[in-house]
Amino acid sequence: MNIEQGDVKALLESIRFRYGYDFTDYAEASVRRRIIYFMTARKIERLDELANLILQNEKLFEEFIRVISVTVTEMFRDPSFYRSLRENVMKRLATYPFIKIWMAGCATGEEVYSIAILLKEEGLLNRSVIYATDINQNSLQIAKEGVYPVENMKQHTTNYQKSGGMESFSDYYIAKYDSVMFDKSLKQNIVFSPHNLAVDKSFNEFQLIICRNVMIYFNQHLQNKVIHLFYESLCPFGYLGLGNKESLLFSERRREFEEVDKKEKIFMKIS
Repeated sequence: MNIEQGDVKALLESIRFRYGYDFTDYAEASVRRRIIYFMTARKIERLDELANLILQNEKLFEEFIRVISVTVTEMFRDPSFYRSLRENVMKRLATYPFIKIWMAGCATGEEVYSIAILLKEEGLLNRSVIYATDINQNSLQIAKEGVYPVENMKQHTTNYQKSGGMESFSDYYIAKYDSVMFDKSLKQNIVFSPHNLAVDKSFNEFQLIICRNVMIYFNQHLQNKVIHLFYESLCPFGYLGLGNKESLLFSERRREFEEVDKKEKIFMKIS
């Protein structure tokens, strides 16, 4: 399927004008792949036909958003990252009377509940609030419900154990038929809300921001913009956790962060 770069940009500009979603600074190759996937799955042959359909049909546009904003996640994904949080970040967080954490690009919520469990085991959950945000409304709804396929629990349990989990992982959820629901006590300190990193502003000051494997889909301009947003949203000596394929190396703010864990991409705001 041949799609011209200029036509893709025109489509993204139309989406921004019609719906307020800004994908114009997403990595071009990634956006093109997802557009082609969406068109192929729905037997749409031309880009102008796609544009007409999604600009007139909000339900179809919601499906398009789910494809463009890919959701790939699991409980305690990359267990060594969570182990590093336990060892290098939790003690500092414990010095605050009230802890605010932002999970940006939280997808369907598995990693949000992972952080809630970690905080609970460190005795910090009761004085913490986790703000879980995502551009994808469908993913946010799944996250709010906290219901996941039981078949995924084996991998989640393995991840939890490798992350340094202190309890029996099955104590945190109730299994019913082919699904599990996470304990309501974990949800009480979580605020789920839509947020678009491309266009929305900071909304609070945080001691910890986690945004993992989201910026790999952004171009360098948008990556810089988001890192600036995180910098402005962190308190002095606040922590930033990125994905293992992401870096501050080319960020304009790189000198204003100190590496806490180079391998796990955990940084501290120092100025």
